[in-house]
Amino acid sequence: MIVKKNVLIAGASGMIGGHLLQCCIESPLVDNITLLVRKPISHSSSKIKQLVVENLTDYSRYNVQLQHIDVVYFCIGVYTGAVDRATFSTITIDYPVALGLAMRRQSPKAKFVLLSGAGADRTEKSKMMFAKDKGIAENRLFEIFGADFHSARPGYIYPVVKRQEPNISYSIMRLLYPLIRIFGKKYSIPSDQLAEAIFRLGINGAHQTVFENDELLQLLKNQ
Repeated sequence: MIVKKNVLIAGASGMIGGHLLQCCIESPLVDNITLLVRKPISHSSSKIKQLVVENLTDYSRYNVQLQHIDVVYFCIGVYTGAVDRATFSTITIDYPVALGLAMRRQSPKAKFVLLSGAGADRTEKSKMMFAKDKGIAENRLFEIFGADFHSARPGYIYPVVKRQEPNISYSIMRLLYPLIRIFGKKYSIPSDQLAEAIFRLGINGAHQTVFENDELLQLLKNQ
């Protein structure tokens, strides 16, 4: 008998979150999809319901809505340099940790899958803002969920759907992608494959916490 899952996606309007949402819509293993949004988005699937939350650090008003969730996918993020230091920390650390704490109270058996990044530093000593804050977020979520927490650490994410690149460095990386691929599976992953790997982590679970770029690609072969 197939046991269907109820999932929650934070960040479904982003590149990876959008691919992930499609995975969930198409999968017979997913029953209901809750989208955590700040304002409603258009959709056409009967699986979807939307939870509009203005303050992503406060879930005190949404206890009932966060119950009976089996998997949480957190894909909200911000590019380095796009916001000031304090805002970057709020988005990268405070948002996922606040949701994690709320989920652990309301759906204590839920798994939590974080879209992190290559180089996340769990010693919390890195001088690089991205690495330090991602490491802090991973540590706090592991404290909350233990073995029910999984972190996906992709390298360069190649957008399979053409987009307006956020800055010049990403434009250059897109042009260099054929060369990057030559150096192997440790350094890059297509956006749709990353979403599929993250989806499988939540649905199937795993015995390890952290998945680096090559391990995410391996998930697609093993399962």
